[in-house]
Amino acid sequence: MSRETISMSRPSAGEAGRTGDWRSSHPVMRPELCLAAKAGKVTCQLCWSYCPDACITQGMPPAIELEYCKGCGVCAEECPAHAIEMVPEREHGTCELPEAER
Repeated sequence: MSRETISMSRPSAGEAGRTGDWRSSHPVMRPELCLAAKAGKVTCQLCWSYCPDACITQGMPPAIELEYCKGCGVCAEECPAHAIEMVPEREHGTCELPEAER
């Protein structure tokens, strides 16, 4: 009797390339509110476990790799301490023609 081998992979940071330029907002960690940072040990880590892009590393507090973060906001939604806030990247300006081309 033969067994079939199943290929499995795990997500890793950068798997989809540097996606940080795509986002319109980014997460900002407030360590003073983070349960792990307040406890002084690796606890909670819900942001890490729910991040679909695997761009958060476990720690006290967890670290967010913004180069690969798409700004989906899942980490901020799942944080029970509200230690992560989504902040707009920048105001989007309007496209204007240079004075000479008007």
